[in-house]
Amino acid sequence: MPVSIIIPNYNYARFLERSVDSALGQDHGDVEVIVVDDRSSDGSAVVIESYGDRIRACLRPRNGGHAAAFNTGFAASSGRIVLFLDADDYLYPDAVSRIVDAWDPATAQVQSRLHIVDEAQRVKDVFPPPELPFDDGDVVPKLLHKGRYQTTVTSGLAFERSTLDTIMPIPEADFRQGADGYLATLAPLYGQVQSIEECVGAYRIHGANHSVFGEKLAERARWRVAHDFHRMAALSGQVSGVGLAVEPAETVLHDTLHLEERLASLCADPDRHPVANDSKLALAAHGAVASLEMTASLRRRAMLAAWFLSVGMLPGRMALAVLSWKLDAASRPAFLARFSKSIRQAMG
Repeated sequence: MPVSIIIPNYNYARFLERSVDSALGQDHGDVEVIVVDDRSSDGSAVVIESYGDRIRACLRPRNGGHAAAFNTGFAASSGRIVLFLDADDYLYPDAVSRIVDAWDPATAQVQSRLHIVDEAQRVKDVFPPPELPFDDGDVVPKLLHKGRYQTTVTSGLAFERSTLDTIMPIPEADFRQGADGYLATLAPLYGQVQSIEECVGAYRIHGANHSVFGEKLAERARWRVAHDFHRMAALSGQVSGVGLAVEPAETVLHDTLHLEERLASLCADPDRHPVANDSKLALAAHGAVASLEMTASLRRRAMLAAWFLSVGMLPGRMALAVLSWKLDAASRPAFLARFSKSIRQAMG
């Protein structure tokens, strides 16, 4: 089965060779590798040129962001299965073979766990954590109920080409970052989601990528809240074409991840919070209810519900501290980090 691996790159020259080599080193025999450079200003062009005709290079004339790079790469691809591999991540040699083995005629998307690694490629964790079960099969009911299901990030996703033909191009203004969120939200409308529990590659966390905000808690929260509303607008438009309906403003109130970020935005910078008339207590109450609806152990659901209620009832500065400790692991005191690790292991 022909497979396309599309690597969108912007100023990741220091990681790009590892990513491209991993794509070229797949043990599956029918793989094309497409590298899209989104007008980098570092040494990315030199790295790309060094591969010659072993890859297909797409050099964008101007920087357009994540969605623009995805759209450019997809237009240049031909594979029946399409993977988007972030340029700072990499795949293990059997990744594509595992994905192809999991495929069947009803598949729209295959999702896989990834090792979280640091800049030196040392494994730190697994994403999503093993104690969070993937949602697979027909996930449309969950999408319509809360706008989200348990999935993964860009480099752990693979898509059926006919599905992408239906939902692409990705709106470039709305998804300058987080284009994978658009694809993973809409693809399940057109087929089944299959899950691979083993890690098929590595998701690199470092100081320059979009996953790390550190002290910019409010900025991160506002971006994620806005991203969720863009996803919901796209979902609403797409489901109308298949005879379904979703109410974005109500749907996100069942989503614990959205509610966490919305609380963080409200607590950290209420003057710039993007949703008028939000209250801390109301968001916390929605979060507690949504926690109990999750696909997770009863202990995990109960603890998350209690966390939401504590944030809702604590005074402002204390609530913000509790939020920060959950959403930004680097901010946790050492004793709390150890306690959190013990709790996670107990709930696994």
